[in-house]
Order: sequence, then C-alpha cells, then structure tokens
Amino acid sequence: MGLMKGDSHEAVQQGAHTLFFPCGLGHMMGLDVHDMEDLGEEYVGYTDELKKSTAFGLKSLRLGKALEPGFVLTVEPGIYFIPELIDRWQAENKFSEFINYDKLVPFRNFGGARVEENFLITDTGYRLLGDPLIKEINDIELVRDLANNN
Repeated sequence: MGLMKGDSHEAVQQGAHTLFFPCGLGHMMGLDVHDMEDLGEEYVGYTDELKKSTAFGLKSLRLGKALEPGFVLTVEPGIYFIPELIDRWQAENKFSEFINYDKLVPFRNFGGARVEENFLITDTGYRLLGDPLIKEINDIELVRDLANNN
C-alpha cells in the first residue's frame, strides 16, 4: 500500500509500526477479558519474570507470558489509522524515514480493520475454535463479488 518505506526490520526495531498497530496481537479469553486492568492486567497476561512494558506500542500488550496447554486466547492482528496520532507524529517528523505520511491521507477516516480468531493451546500445538476466516485478497474479493451478485 506504500504506507511505509525503508527496511521493515529496522522500522519494527525502532517502533515505527506502532503508528498502525499500537496494541498487541491478542489476549487471553475468559471472564473480564477486556477489563483485565481491573483484575491486574500485569498479573493476568504477564509473570513475575516477564513484566509489562511501559513503552508506546508495547504497553498495550495484554499477553506476554508463555503459552500453556489449556489456555484459550484470541489472535487479532490488525491495522489502525488514528488521526490524532498521525497528526502528532507527522508534526514531529517522527519515523519519517519509514512512514509515508502523504499516503495516509485517504485512510484518515477509515478507522481500522482486524482479523480475529480464537485458539485453544494444546499439548502438541493449538486448535482453531470455529471456522477459519478468509484472509487472502482473492478470497475476500470473491466473497464480496458473490454477495454483490445475490
């Protein structure tokens, strides 16, 4: 989409990606999953050894501890466009070596999108709970076209 430029590994290392993804990839599921702050989020998603970060782009991670069989969690990668954050970073020229600010204009009012699937961690890996979501562009366009033709 041309929103970013330069070395992607270096951009992530420096935190430039957090303009579009200021939260984590998912969190534990169960009671009060979106209210973990009231339960002590640092204890629900972290351990005594692995502490919650205070850095932007990391401080909103809700799950940092090692996965264990029996855990149920959501995995929800996404992309978000937050006009106030874009404006602030652009005014500061923050990460301009990685971010094409002029390419963000059409997305200012988009909001964002994410894919969310739920998994059970097993002794041998994981099991997807429910049907897999379509993720490939061609598959999404096919479903859209089918819906428009009905």
